[in-house]
Amino acid sequence: MTTKGESNNTSSIPINGVNGIGSNHDNDYDDMENQLIHRHVTNGYTSLNGRNGIRNGADIDHVLVTGGAGYLGSTLVPMLLADGYRVTVYDIFLWGVQSLCFIANHPNLTLICGDVCDQTRLAKAIQDCDAVIHLAAIVGYPACEKNPEMAQRVNEGGSRNVVQSLRPHQKLIYASTGSCYGAVDGTCTEDTAISPLTLYGSSKAKGEALVSDVGGVSLRLATVFGVAPRMRLDLLVNDLTCKALIEKHIDVYQGSFRRTFLHVKDAAYAFMLALKNYKVMQGKAFNVGHESMNMTKEEVVHQICDAVPGCHMTTSAIGEDKDKRDYEVSYARIRQLGFQPTVTVKDGIKELIKILPYMDEVEKKRARNV
Repeated sequence: MTTKGESNNTSSIPINGVNGIGSNHDNDYDDMENQLIHRHVTNGYTSLNGRNGIRNGADIDHVLVTGGAGYLGSTLVPMLLADGYRVTVYDIFLWGVQSLCFIANHPNLTLICGDVCDQTRLAKAIQDCDAVIHLAAIVGYPACEKNPEMAQRVNEGGSRNVVQSLRPHQKLIYASTGSCYGAVDGTCTEDTAISPLTLYGSSKAKGEALVSDVGGVSLRLATVFGVAPRMRLDLLVNDLTCKALIEKHIDVYQGSFRRTFLHVKDAAYAFMLALKNYKVMQGKAFNVGHESMNMTKEEVVHQICDAVPGCHMTTSAIGEDKDKRDYEVSYARIRQLGFQPTVTVKDGIKELIKILPYMDEVEKKRARNV
């Protein structure tokens, strides 16, 4: 996640080894690739061709990821490296750099401490890359409401800086959100008119419009969940699972409201898909998720209670989702390109249960954007 301000350490940091050790660790990286990319090859959009292999869309070699140390970025960056891309992470490291420590020895990784609001520095970082994956943002309506000026500066102004820094041959893939839709009757498709009701939704929608103007790809992600190197506990499934483990009780408001969900690893795979299929995706928006994970909040809570012994649910009339998300979403457009999520909400809850009990209070505090 990238917000205002820039660290005093503004140097580009090429990661070429530890303590002067060289980078001849091919066997180690082969093992790492096997651990990081565990995917059914028949799904058609993750092609492991080796670091020097020819990929679909072979004109893309060097990818810059804004916000690459965040929740989604720290999941995506290892996948990019394992699939042979050179990767530059551009981030202010607001939540630290620990999320990338496990890949610090990779020879194709470069870190730049920089702010998307600093157009001069951003343009310099972008100039040598083939594609930009723009993740940096103030994420979620609570964080945007807490600091609306920063939200507009980062989500709108930062996206404008990215677009204006692009050269004609460079590709752009943007992390958008289903919150752009606002209140909708029926099933959402990419052709459904967007009418965001929160600053988060509107600022991301404006960023999406900027990306569309230069022929970029916008991925409207479902509500993301699951374990990542940089954890977040302010996402619905993650938050409720944490509460269930601690309190053995979940109080649900607007329980009949429908949401659609997506594991963070599958969200990351969607960006891999866009890199490999850029020519057919450019200039368009894509809902990212699957109809099987169109669920009500109560359905999610029931799955959590089933997984956490002694946990029970109650319903409440107090509370409101200001994004008014209560609709199902169609994912037919991205499914036609071979996208198929592999991690269900149930499986995501199971992995959360393995990790959450061992997070200390400092870790939990840092895992919330607000």
